[in-house]
Amino acid sequence: MVYVHSWQDFQDAAEALYDRDPLKTRYCVKWKAGEGKLVLKITNDTTCLKFKTYSSIFLNRFEALNLSLIEKMQNRQRPSAPPISVSEVAAAQPVAAPAPEPGSVPQAGGVKAGGVSKKKKGKKK
Repeated sequence: MVYVHSWQDFQDAAEALYDRDPLKTRYCVKWKAGEGKLVLKITNDTTCLKFKTYSSIFLNRFEALNLSLIEKMQNRQRPSAPPISVSEVAAAQPVAAPAPEPGSVPQAGGVKAGGVSKKKKGKKK
């Protein structure tokens, strides 16, 4: 087991380890709230990488690593926004529907504003 001290080195090594053998690679996260310690471990049974931190600064980086590994595990790529042409924008605008007549709209009866009716109290013994 090797503790990697630099986050960037750990992230690069973890992604490379997963790319080498995706079927055998496992990823483990341990959080000890009493100590405020986060331990990340990734292994493929021959190589084991660990990263340990007490700092909350690494939580955003940890979330980015999670997203990256999950995308690789799902075999997905981040969707890129396709270029939009003017004709597509004009075709995508919906045609305004005629407004319904005031008398044809059904009115909700009972309690107004989505309130909940009160529960009746049971009899005392």
